[in-house]
Amino acid sequence: MAWRRHLPALASAAAGINEACDAWDAVSDSLCDADGWPLDDKVYGDGKVKRDAEAWKHAEVFLDHGPEVPAGVRAAADGPDYVEGPISDDLRRIRGTDTILLRAEELRHEWADVMALMDGSQPSVLHLYQERAEEHRNAEGWHYSHELGSKGPALVRVGEYPAHRADTERPTQTERACVALTRSTHNTPAGSPASPQLPPASQPPAPGRSR
Repeated sequence: MAWRRHLPALASAAAGINEACDAWDAVSDSLCDADGWPLDDKVYGDGKVKRDAEAWKHAEVFLDHGPEVPAGVRAAADGPDYVEGPISDDLRRIRGTDTILLRAEELRHEWADVMALMDGSQPSVLHLYQERAEEHRNAEGWHYSHELGSKGPALVRVGEYPAHRADTERPTQTERACVALTRSTHNTPAGSPASPQLPPASQPPAPGRSR
């Protein structure tokens, strides 16, 4: 289960996305009128830009650590885990995670390709273009970030469960092996007694000396 080493990073990233979302939800209503229109477009827009940037930062953690986790979880989960048990609901919640990660990775590659085209530009122009390109990427990626923040905790839980189950089963298997080894040792028949050594064969008398 090499993929389990990614779970702490995914848990932290999901928490970061949800914190960014909650922070925006806490103030967004106060920035709008009764009909939901922004009172100040710039203030409202700056707030969304900040939210999107913070969420995408954590979404990239999913891109770096997450792709092998869904496949690992599916390989570790048993058939009954999908029907009943403590992770059956979470297994349903994480459906589509692979597709979300794939689309977000495509967006990241597109942004990298655009920035590569700007290579060699004047530093002032490059900085301005990069800032705008990042805002566009973060805004386009908000949907993926939000989905990863929603599915992330479930993905971590279903990853931790089979890993914990494997850890608890391993000592039991070791104990069974030790018992079997002990039983095998006790049932081994005692070594047969050594055969008595035969006395050395008598040598014929040396012939007498002729006179």
